[in-house]
Amino acid sequence: MKGNIVALVSGTLFGLGLAISEMTNPEKVLGFLDIFGRWDPSVAFVMGGAVTVTALTFRYVMALPKPLFAPRFEVPTSTAIDRPLLVGAVLFGIGWGTAGFCPGPAIASIAMGSSEPPIFLLALLVGNYLAGRWQTAGSTVGQTAQRRS
Repeated sequence: MKGNIVALVSGTLFGLGLAISEMTNPEKVLGFLDIFGRWDPSVAFVMGGAVTVTALTFRYVMALPKPLFAPRFEVPTSTAIDRPLLVGAVLFGIGWGTAGFCPGPAIASIAMGSSEPPIFLLALLVGNYLAGRWQTAGSTVGQTAQRRS
């Protein structure tokens, strides 16, 4: 139960931070990405704040034996820069650059009553589903090819 309360408080705080910094406004994000037009550098301060907090706290937090409300840290073990990572990064960038949303701000934007965030999130869910199917099909093909060899 504590974990759910912490998740709710953390998510609410994160959403409020996104709203206050206007990261939920796609025009603000697109203005930051438009470096050859009407560039708005203010989003860099939001990113800088996030990087600063992370830089100051990451080592301290990871030195703890475990998180406060979880049995262990969930840390990625792969350091490979592979095709799925690069394709995902490119697709994320294209989506962010065309829609002005990424998942967190889109979820926070739903509270503002705009019609774009639900459409973006629906496309995100469909894309995640299709990517999962594609990965499953790829691993099945790979297993079949290994059995034939």
